[in-house]
Amino acid sequence: MQSIRELYKIGRGPSSSHTLAPERACKLFNEAFGAFPYYEAELFGSLSLTGKGHHTDEIIKETLLGEVKVIFSLEWDEEFPNGFYIRAYNDKHELQHKWTVFSIGGGSIRILEKKLDWNDEVYKENTLQEIRQVLIGKHETLLDYIYSYEPCLKAHLNDIVDAELACVQKGLDTTEGVLPGKLKLQRMAHKLYEESQTCCGDVNTNLMLMSYAYAAGEENADTHQVVTAPTLGACGVIAAMVYYCIHNLKIDRDKLVDALAIGGIFGNLIKHNATISGAVGGCQAEVGSAVSMASAAFAYIFDGTLDDIEYAAEIGIEHHLGLTCDPVMGYVMIPCIERNSQGILRAIDAAHLAIHMNKVRTKHMVSFDTIVETMKDTGNCIPTSLKETSIGGLAKYFDESQC
Repeated sequence: MQSIRELYKIGRGPSSSHTLAPERACKLFNEAFGAFPYYEAELFGSLSLTGKGHHTDEIIKETLLGEVKVIFSLEWDEEFPNGFYIRAYNDKHELQHKWTVFSIGGGSIRILEKKLDWNDEVYKENTLQEIRQVLIGKHETLLDYIYSYEPCLKAHLNDIVDAELACVQKGLDTTEGVLPGKLKLQRMAHKLYEESQTCCGDVNTNLMLMSYAYAAGEENADTHQVVTAPTLGACGVIAAMVYYCIHNLKIDRDKLVDALAIGGIFGNLIKHNATISGAVGGCQAEVGSAVSMASAAFAYIFDGTLDDIEYAAEIGIEHHLGLTCDPVMGYVMIPCIERNSQGILRAIDAAHLAIHMNKVRTKHMVSFDTIVETMKDTGNCIPTSLKETSIGGLAKYFDESQC
C-alpha cells in the first residue's frame, strides 16, 4: 500500500479526480519539459463527461504554460477508464511531448511515461488480516504499526488538521454567496449552524455537525482549498469530524492526529483493494470510504479496541454499498454536499454501535476485508451511467428549468 500522505492531500476543489489530479499532472509536465507555445489536453471517461462542471478544462488552462486546447472525447483504448492525454507542440505545431495520465481517485495519478515516487508501496501488508498478524507477532498496536512504516507521518497529519479546521471555519464564516455554476446554489453552512443554535439536545448536535460538513463541502464546490479524505467530493465527512473533535469534544490534538492515522490505514486498504474513485466505483467509493475512515477514527477517539475499530469501519462501508455517483449537471453540489452531511452522522453512529455491540456480542460475521472485496465487486456491477458521468440517476431526472 502507498503512504497515508497520498490519501490526505491539500488542494483546490471541486473534485480530486477532475481538478487536483489534472493540476498535479500538468505541473509535473511543466517541470519535466518547460514551456511550449501550444498544448492539447484530451479528456476521456468522466473527465470528459463532467469536466465542464468540475472545472477540469479551466484548471488545465491555468496550469499549462502556453495556449491550451481542451478536447472532450469519449473513446480511448487505455487500461483505466478515467484519464487524459497531455500533448505539447512547438511554434510549428509539431508534437514534442505526450503523457498519458490516469486519474485514479482522490487526486492520485499514474503516468504511463513517468514513474512517480509517491506511488511507491510503503506498507508490505495489503489486507487488515495481514496487518493483524504483524500486530500479534510483534505485540504492537495499530498505531505502532503505522508509525513504524511512516515515522514522519504525524507532521503531515498536523498540517491536515490545520487545513481541515481552516476550511470549515471559512465555510461557516461565509454568511452569504452563490456557488459557481448554473445551479446557482446559495451557501447554507452559516445559516444551518445558526439554526442548530436554536435547538437543544441531539438536534442541536446533529445540525451542528451537518453544518460543519456543509461548510467544507461548500468550500470545495467554490474551488477553495480543502483536503482529500479520501476525495474532495467526500471532503466534508472527515473535515466535520476534525472540527467537531477540536471545538466541541475538546479532544487532545495528538489523539486526533492519531485518529486520522487510524482512519487513513482503513482508507488505504479500501484504495488498494477496491477504489476511492467515484468514476470507478460510484459514491460508495467516495462518501462510503470517508464514512468508513471516520467511523474507525471515531471508534479510536471513543477508546475502542482494535476489534471495535474494525467493526466500525466495516459498518461504515457496508451500509453505503451500491451508492451511486450522479452529480446534477456535473457539479459537486447535488447530492454531494448534503450526502456529506449525512455521512458524518453515520460515522458517529457506526462507532457507537460497534463499541457497544461488541460488548453484548462477541463475534460479528463480516470482516473489514470481506466488505472491501464486496465493495469492489459491487462497484463493478454499477452501470457507467451511475458512476460520475451525469447521464443517469438524479442527474438524468433533474429538471434544469428549476435553476
